[in-house]
Amino acid sequence: MNTQSGERQTGRKAQISNITAAKTVADIIRSCLGPKAMLKMLLDPMGGIVLTNDGHAILREIEVAHPAAKSMIELSRTQDEEVGDGTTTVIILAGEILAQALPQLERNIHPVVIISAFKHALTDALEIIDDISVPVNVDDDKAMYSLISSSIGTKFVSRWSDLMCSLALKAVRTVSFDAGGGKKEVDIKRYARVEKIPGGEIEGSKVLDGVMLNKDITHPKMRRRIVNPRIVLLDCTLEYKKGESQTNIEITREEDWNKILQIEEEQVKAMCDAIIAVKPDLVITEKGVSEDLAQHFFVKANITALRRVRKTDNNRIARATGATIVNRVDDLQESDVGTKCGLFEIEKIGDEYFTFLTKCKSPKACTILLRGPSKDILNEIERNLQDAMSVARNVMFHPRLSPGGGATEMAISVRLAQNAKSIDGVQQWPYKAVAEALEVIPRTLVQNAGCSPVRVLTQLRAKHAEGGSSWGIDGDKGTLVDMKEYGVWEPEAVKLQSVKTAIESACLLLRVDDICSAKSVKQAGGPTSGGGED
Repeated sequence: MNTQSGERQTGRKAQISNITAAKTVADIIRSCLGPKAMLKMLLDPMGGIVLTNDGHAILREIEVAHPAAKSMIELSRTQDEEVGDGTTTVIILAGEILAQALPQLERNIHPVVIISAFKHALTDALEIIDDISVPVNVDDDKAMYSLISSSIGTKFVSRWSDLMCSLALKAVRTVSFDAGGGKKEVDIKRYARVEKIPGGEIEGSKVLDGVMLNKDITHPKMRRRIVNPRIVLLDCTLEYKKGESQTNIEITREEDWNKILQIEEEQVKAMCDAIIAVKPDLVITEKGVSEDLAQHFFVKANITALRRVRKTDNNRIARATGATIVNRVDDLQESDVGTKCGLFEIEKIGDEYFTFLTKCKSPKACTILLRGPSKDILNEIERNLQDAMSVARNVMFHPRLSPGGGATEMAISVRLAQNAKSIDGVQQWPYKAVAEALEVIPRTLVQNAGCSPVRVLTQLRAKHAEGGSSWGIDGDKGTLVDMKEYGVWEPEAVKLQSVKTAIESACLLLRVDDICSAKSVKQAGGPTSGGGED
């Protein structure tokens, strides 16, 4: 796909080049749609392999040189960041809409006219999606499970669908809380951490009602299991504070040297005393703890210490245990101590020690512990779990569902085709092109299930023309099913976003009528070279 040879492309040539590039990207991941999706094996520059059928993960790994192809890859990133699902759909749709624009260009319809018709079609499409969507109760477990399972039913983890649904739903419910003013906050990126430990069975994965760290205690005599611990979180070192810049001290007498050591000891002791005063059972710091002194004082006071904990982990512990992270030990108060944690214990899993802070009362932060046979499989499970959590999160914000299995796209397609008849002039053609392009999703589902699309799509079109807007494709068998009975639903937010992103990006690429690299302009003696006329 490397078309960066430096030659300049203008007018029709540039548009065709962009459409071809976009279509090539869409073709790469077309086979990754639906429950019968094929996997792609990618070799990364380090020699490792990535095995996945997640559209976004694939496009993130491949290298492309064509600017239009790069912008297509950017689409899947946008989709992933906004709604976390539908990344494959959006690329296939955008590629097909651009492919359908090609015959319009060949009819000598001006790109601006095509874009205007596409925008009109987009407005109508969004109304149609809203029309065929149904509201959902976020607290209804059964409805949420069927929704999440339709998102991960196409993925590698579909065999453990129930387990993944419960993990995703529990994690999202744990980290969601009302931020006041009728606003909800669901930050799965910061507060729902996935820890992957190879070994054990996939069924052994669970959501902890608290936080887990890959840490061991600093001194063998410290307690390894504490019930209802009082927790202090620090963001400062428990070591002697050395001078900021290089400090040279000249000592002539031995007593002075002892004095310096004594001052160091007193400083560390003062720090430890300030901590011991609030009677904690567990001290966790992001920085170091001096080997001999501070640890000696802590062991004496029967306090367990963990050091060099990541800042992100410390934030999660603060959310889960109700503790406040303190920057100076002198500022420690009783209100900064976390008491919401029910159990602190250290377990050995495999060769490593892990710290568990569990049984927290309404934690608002959690760790999802994933087990599985190998690193590659765990990475794929994590990718799929992130999608599942995004779906659950979207529905909490927009509790409406659209029918899955290509039903929504087919409904838009059929209704747009009917609307096209009432549009005057040349705009009718590109408007109709969007309707035809949207059929690509059900068609691809049928093809990936290994069936012939012509007959199935004709039947599907007929069903929708009669008003059966919830009819779609059973991705396993490639046959027609009613999604209301089949139970495949997707969040409306995902559908709205994917149609919006696909059509708007197609409009953007159609606007381009000149592709040139900065180098080729210079060589042509353009304004940058200060040379004469071209």
